[in-house]
Amino acid sequence: MQRNPKVDAYIARQADFAQPILKHVRDLAHDALPDGEEVLKWGMPYFTVNGKNAVGMAAFKEHASVMVCSTVTAGGGMGNFGKLTAIDELPGDEDLMQQFRDSAVAVQSPKTSKPKPKAALDTPSDLANAIDSTAGARAVFDGFTDAQRRDYIDWITSAKREATREKRVAQAAEWIGEGKRRNWKYENC
Repeated sequence: MQRNPKVDAYIARQADFAQPILKHVRDLAHDALPDGEEVLKWGMPYFTVNGKNAVGMAAFKEHASVMVCSTVTAGGGMGNFGKLTAIDELPGDEDLMQQFRDSAVAVQSPKTSKPKPKAALDTPSDLANAIDSTAGARAVFDGFTDAQRRDYIDWITSAKREATREKRVAQAAEWIGEGKRRNWKYENC
């Protein structure tokens, strides 16, 4: 990994307590991520692998922090190891280097979580009856995508009063009979 002069300048202008921490983390990152690259992002040094952030570090007025990007959780503040004021507050070198390597692998691998499937569409009986009694509405409604049908169903089931629901069912049947989607008014804005 090449040393970036911008990172040198960043470290040089930090407080005396932070410079040894940043230099130490930088050396470990170079050893752990030989294929990595040093870059400045958001004004802080990051070590990237194939353009993906693996490790970051930052210094502030009274502390420094190290971010292992694959394990950073939202809301926990910046950094995985708390507010650092000395090198001995970091985990051991081998442990830290292993975390850096694991982070580089984790950020390269694709996300395995799949989107949650949507609930099955249950057309309310009053809407189904209104669609069946409106000329041409059944064919149009059956031709809609699940999202378009869900728009109508959600609109009708979200009514709090029965009078509102009846009004929406009648309006929906009319619009569906005309081949209109739920938000047809905004399609050509």
